Amino acid sequence: MSAAATIVELREQPIDPAAATAELEAKLGAARVEAGAAASFAGTVRAAAGEKLESMFLEHYPGMTEKQLVRIASRAAEEHGLAGIGLWHRHGLLRPLEVIVFVHAIAAHRQAAFAACGQVVDYLKTDAPFWKKETGSFGERWVAPRAGEEQPRGE
Repeated sequence: MSAAATIVELREQPIDPAAATAELEAKLGAARVEAGAAASFAGTVRAAAGEKLESMFLEHYPGMTEKQLVRIASRAAEEHGLAGIGLWHRHGLLRPLEVIVFVHAIAAHRQAAFAACGQVVDYLKTDAPFWKKETGSFGERWVAPRAGEEQPRGE
């Protein structure tokens, strides 16, 4: 399969999953006919059990973060033989239930599309330079990585 159609976007504005999907489908064009599967993942801002979350501020390292997002999406596309992949990620101030990340993978078969979405999300947790600050019923706090998310998975 030729190189995957790829869209990677880091933005402050809300992500519209339907519009993002349409953008990737349009970029893929006529080659879309050869790919019989698409899978998506939308991650939203959520509170920990029993807590009231008012907002999250997501900081990133400009330049480095974009480069890592491209690397993560490209790696998944190559390893899973995708026809297309899109990765949209927010930064800045977010509210509960807003989409923080959206991944859309297009492949010949469903297993590859599902696996690519999972891989991208897993690598975002370890390899993308983001820092989360939450504000809520608990005051303010920086979110520490969960066990297993401290070490980069990539090269």
